Amino acid sequence: MVATNWPGVDQEWSRTIRVGSTSAVDAPGTVRRWHLLDNGAQLTRRGLTPIGTLLCVHGNPTWSYLWRTLLSAGADAAHPWRVVAVDQLDMGYSERTGTFRRLADRINDLGDLTNALGLDGPVVTVGHDWGGVISSGWALEHPQLVTGVVLTNTAVHQPSESALPPALRLALHPAVHRWGTTTSDAFLRVTHSLATPPLAADVRRAFMAPYRGAGRRAGVGNFVADIPAGSSHPSFPALTRVAEGLRGLKVPALMLWGPKDPIFSDRYLKDLIGRIPHAEVHRFEGAGHLLPEDRNVATPVFDWLAVHSAEISGGGSRFTVAANGASPKDLADEEDSGEATEAVFRPLWDSLSELSEGLAKEDTAVAEMASDGSVRRSLSWQELDRDILGLAAGLREAGVGQGSRVSLMVPPGTDLTVALYACLKLGAVVVVADAGLGTKGMSRAVKGATADFLIGIDKALAAASVLGWPGRRISVQDLPAARRRILGVETSLAALRRRGGAPGAGRGDELPNVDPAAPAAVLFTSGSTGPAKGVLYTHCQLAAMRDTVAATFGIRSGARLVAGFAPFALLGPALGAVSVTPAMDVTAPRTLTARALADAAAAIDATVVFASPAALRNVVATREDLTKAGRSDLENSALENVELLLSAGAPVPVQLLEQVQQLMPHASLHTPYGMTEALPVTDISLEEIQAADADAAAGTVLGAGNGVCVGKPVHGARMAVVPLAADGTAPGSGGVTEANVTGEIVVSAPHVKEAYDRLWLTQRESAGLAGWHRTGDVGHFDAAGRLWVEGRLAHVVTAPGTAVTPVGAEQSIERLDGVRMAAIAGVGPSGTQAVVAVVETVPRAPKAGPAAPQLAGRVRRAASQAGVDVSAVLVVPAQPTDIRHNAKIDRTRLARWASRVLAGGRPGKP
Repeated sequence: MVATNWPGVDQEWSRTIRVGSTSAVDAPGTVRRWHLLDNGAQLTRRGLTPIGTLLCVHGNPTWSYLWRTLLSAGADAAHPWRVVAVDQLDMGYSERTGTFRRLADRINDLGDLTNALGLDGPVVTVGHDWGGVISSGWALEHPQLVTGVVLTNTAVHQPSESALPPALRLALHPAVHRWGTTTSDAFLRVTHSLATPPLAADVRRAFMAPYRGAGRRAGVGNFVADIPAGSSHPSFPALTRVAEGLRGLKVPALMLWGPKDPIFSDRYLKDLIGRIPHAEVHRFEGAGHLLPEDRNVATPVFDWLAVHSAEISGGGSRFTVAANGASPKDLADEEDSGEATEAVFRPLWDSLSELSEGLAKEDTAVAEMASDGSVRRSLSWQELDRDILGLAAGLREAGVGQGSRVSLMVPPGTDLTVALYACLKLGAVVVVADAGLGTKGMSRAVKGATADFLIGIDKALAAASVLGWPGRRISVQDLPAARRRILGVETSLAALRRRGGAPGAGRGDELPNVDPAAPAAVLFTSGSTGPAKGVLYTHCQLAAMRDTVAATFGIRSGARLVAGFAPFALLGPALGAVSVTPAMDVTAPRTLTARALADAAAAIDATVVFASPAALRNVVATREDLTKAGRSDLENSALENVELLLSAGAPVPVQLLEQVQQLMPHASLHTPYGMTEALPVTDISLEEIQAADADAAAGTVLGAGNGVCVGKPVHGARMAVVPLAADGTAPGSGGVTEANVTGEIVVSAPHVKEAYDRLWLTQRESAGLAGWHRTGDVGHFDAAGRLWVEGRLAHVVTAPGTAVTPVGAEQSIERLDGVRMAAIAGVGPSGTQAVVAVVETVPRAPKAGPAAPQLAGRVRRAASQAGVDVSAVLVVPAQPTDIRHNAKIDRTRLARWASRVLAGGRPGKP
């Protein structure tokens, strides 16, 4: 036993064992001393029989201390697992052998140790850094024992066309290597500095402890020197054997990843996913190389072990890949019903061929507007179908195929429509991340999606070059040769379309049949409640979205749609609707003006308009421009022909809808409620909103009020709520539909997402109620069956003895004269939070800080009418809103700001 005073380590875990070596670098009969952390004796003392063994292998320059949270979690009686975390030879507190041990030797060494331990199955290997390669190599050599594999930030292959990461190139440089890794402790200090957040001082000392003195760091230097930088390296064959061997892995696998790792970036994760496609993956945004230090990995590891308990513990269940966390029974049910599902499946583009050959083939299908009110470009149904087929053929020649990920960075319009449908027809997965996420959020999203191809406008391609976005680059338009070289562009959509449409080129009848259950798209959320999440849809789910929209709103072939919201611009052709994109920046909805909207409506004689609340606010604010443009009155405007207006993305105030109604007097105004994960979920018209508000004011319907009424479920959807506890959580295992019960809103529908992309833990949480998606929103039903949204679960204020939802009080405050927007936030420890109201006034307050006594009193009285006691009232010149919708208030940010102000800090900007 080694004396221990390491934080987080039970002294009972530390042990040493002497092991006979069979390594070629050791003389016959050599015995080596290993140190390991092992909770097996602790389990025995507690009378617990382990389910199996986690064999944990560290990398360079860490040691078994890295796995202390797994050792502790494995000793829990609820899920007892023996955890054996080894110190590799020449590392940690194991023996310094004085020999250079290469990858093959280390895999062999680990086998010597497990033989000496008498390790029996089931075994799940856990590896980090080079421990990932070594543990994988051991797993491939012990298939009779291994029932699962866990990998964190590692690599098993170095692409020949890619250079080693800069940090490793520097560490390998002859002028730096020995000093950086062995003579000094620089390599250790630099590695430890990668932790986010920084390591605590005592933890950092524990990681350094086994490596004090150059004589104890030879293994660190040798590990670096053994990195196979090329095919001539002595360890390259061993690395290749492991890399190729993983392709045949047939046991459950879990990959946990820190994407901020400057060494093992997302390109290495992409490679591993390609080798183990059935693996479940979770990327922890903001985490880096030292993932087990940056985040709690014990919870997802043991949750994953529980999900796969039958396979991993040797229960005999057949191995099943279930990306959405479904149980084997759920999957069996899906298989049983698969034939019926396939019989009714119509792909998203199903109507295009018919329209391109029918009587309307020469009519406009898609158009985009110029700023002067003219149509900048348009395609007929025949031209649209021709361009899609031609581009699909060209993309296929360029290497795009089934499963290829294609990042589309093209504004809504004809080019994006053609590119999207061409990719989908090929079976490629389109990745759509809104530029409204901002540079940082956009970069995080596209890097995480690890696209194979990136199709973009010049601005996007320039950003890709600067920020290192993945994917072979394709420009929208032809570029000069010099510009192509600078941007790393291989070809253009225009060139691919010409190539695919040339005589003798392949056509649509040669395109593959698309599997309805195959991935079709990764759409990123707005990022208004944390880092944007990729939402994975299958072809079947996209088609179901089309069908739901058609059935709910009556949008069918012949409709004419002004799409000021990107998803509907892309759904237009699928619905058989003529669609036009107005002159606006779709990433900034408030750039839509009344004149631009009217020009777009006039261009196609529009019957349907879709615009976000922020866009509608600006349309109303600029309505005087209609008369300035030569229109004598609004009755002669093209907007009077609009029959249906849809607005979603954030709550739409009744007053705003009533103002919009004046612009579109014959339109039925609807505000569907939904999210990126399920669009739409419910629907309600202006008249129905007014009726619901009247019911709330009169008190004639139980549950009417306290929130935004979003109506009833759309075609094919079911809704329920999971009752809210006093601590602000929704811990229940079942949903209810009774009136006036507040809880987390859950939805079930054919068009609900398949999964969160590479966010296994998030997906598991969202699908925790079998057959339902947990939306993260809170609300309740009234006695008429209407759903009222009260806010986000994450924004619930946990006051003493009760949970306060924000939206009802916010709406009550916003009815006050002089208040433009209001937000409710909680300040203080959970369970004892004070309720704070933050208001944006009209006119704007000159600076942020406590509200004037008169305003504060009015706000408190208004909130009390909604049943909320406000402790403090603050004012801000402008509410912080998310950059995509320009309407969703960042309440988390406000809560941090309010805490600072109420603690006596300088108000500053929230």
